[in-house]
Amino acid sequence: MTSLREDAFKIIQESINAVMPDTAVEKALAEHKNWLHSIKGRIVLVAIGKAAYTMARKASEVLGAQIDKGIVITKYDHLKDGLEHFECIEAGHPILDDNSVYAATRAIEIVSDLKQDDLVLFLVSGGGSAVFEKPYKGVTLQDITIVSDQLLASGANIHEMNTVRKHMSDVKGGRFAQHCGHAKIFEITLSDVIGNSLDTIASGPVHADSTTSEMALQVIDKYQIFIGEPVREALKVETPKKVENVKTFLAGSVRDLCESAAVTAKNLGYRPIIMSTSVDCEAKEAGRMLASIAKELKVSSSSSFSPDLPCAVIFGGEPVVTISGHGIGGRSQEVALSAAIEIEGLEGVTIFSVGSDGTDGPTDAAGGIVDGESAQIMQEENVDPIVHLNNNDSYRALNASGDLIMTGPTGTNVNDLMVILAK
Repeated sequence: MTSLREDAFKIIQESINAVMPDTAVEKALAEHKNWLHSIKGRIVLVAIGKAAYTMARKASEVLGAQIDKGIVITKYDHLKDGLEHFECIEAGHPILDDNSVYAATRAIEIVSDLKQDDLVLFLVSGGGSAVFEKPYKGVTLQDITIVSDQLLASGANIHEMNTVRKHMSDVKGGRFAQHCGHAKIFEITLSDVIGNSLDTIASGPVHADSTTSEMALQVIDKYQIFIGEPVREALKVETPKKVENVKTFLAGSVRDLCESAAVTAKNLGYRPIIMSTSVDCEAKEAGRMLASIAKELKVSSSSSFSPDLPCAVIFGGEPVVTISGHGIGGRSQEVALSAAIEIEGLEGVTIFSVGSDGTDGPTDAAGGIVDGESAQIMQEENVDPIVHLNNNDSYRALNASGDLIMTGPTGTNVNDLMVILAK
C-alpha cells in the first residue's frame, strides 16, 4: 500500500500535467484550424509569461512556416533550447526590470507595421504582467516601482494596485491591442486569476479595461500616494474601453487543476471533495484552515461534509503573504508551514500546497508537504517553526524537515493547489 506522501506526489504530478499549456495550445489551434488557414497576411507570434516558452514551442510545431516571426518573453531561467527562430527574452519576475521594458518595446516594434489581413497570435500566461511592461509616456520604470511600493506599504489590495498600474502602462489594460492596429488578435491564455477575468490576466494587454482613470486617481488619493506631475497626467489618460479585433481561447485555469487532482485522488482510492477554487486569504490563515479541517476529519464523525476516509479535500486559489519578516519563502510554503504547526502529532494526515508553475515566490521550491511529524523534525534540527513562520522564513523551516516540494519550472501557471489527504 502506498503512503500518503507517495499518493500526494502522484496527485501533484498528474494535476500539473493536466494543465500543461502545450496540450491546450494544440487544442486551441486545432479548433481554429480553418480560420487560421484563411488568414491572408502574416502571422506574428507574441508569447508572454512563465509558460511562454512551452506555449510558443507548441504553436511553432503546429503552425510551422505559417508564423512569419515571433518573440517569446518569460521569467529568468524559463527558456530552453529549440526556439532559435524566435527572439527570446528573459525578464524580471515578480519584480519587473529593464528587460521587462526592453521586451515589451521589442514586441511593440514587431506588431507596429501589421495590416488588417495580418494576425497576432498572442500567447499569455501568469507572470506576463511583470515580464511585459512599458511605462506610458512621461512615466519611468522607477515611477512604477515607487508607486507600487507605496501602494503595497499602504495596504492597497491587488485590484487597486492593478487599476493604477494599468494607467501607468503603455501595454496593459488593452493598450497592446492598440499597438497591433487593425490586425486580428488570437489570444490563447492560461489563467492565473481567480474568476478568469480576461482584463485581469497579465493585466489584460488586449482586452477592454474595466477600470477607469477616475478609479486610479481615487486609489492614489485614498492612500495618499506621492506621485509626480507626469505620473498624474498619465493616470488621467483613459485606457481602451472597447477592443473588437481580439478572439480569446481560455486554455486552462485553477478549476482544471483541482478537477484533475480530484480524478487522480479518486483513482488512488480517496473520496475527493473540491471545497473551493477561490482561496485568496492570508497564507498563514489558509494553512490553519487546512489544519483545522484535517483535525475534524480525524476526530469527528459528524462533520458537515460527512467524510468517508480515506478522503482528499481539495482547494485551489492564490493565498497572499503580507511580508513582515526577513526570511525567504513563498505563499505555498507558508501555507504548508502554518499547517505543520497546527497538525503536530496528528497521525494519518498529509497536507500539501504547491504552485503549479513550480517556482513558489523567489525560491527554487514549488511548495511544501507536511504531516504530523514535520514540526517535531524542525525542532530537532534547531528550527522553531513558529519563529520561522512569523519571519516569513518558510523555505528554511521546510528545508530543515525535508518537506520542500521541488519540481523545477513546470512551464504552466494556473494558481496553487492545496490538498488534505486523510486515511
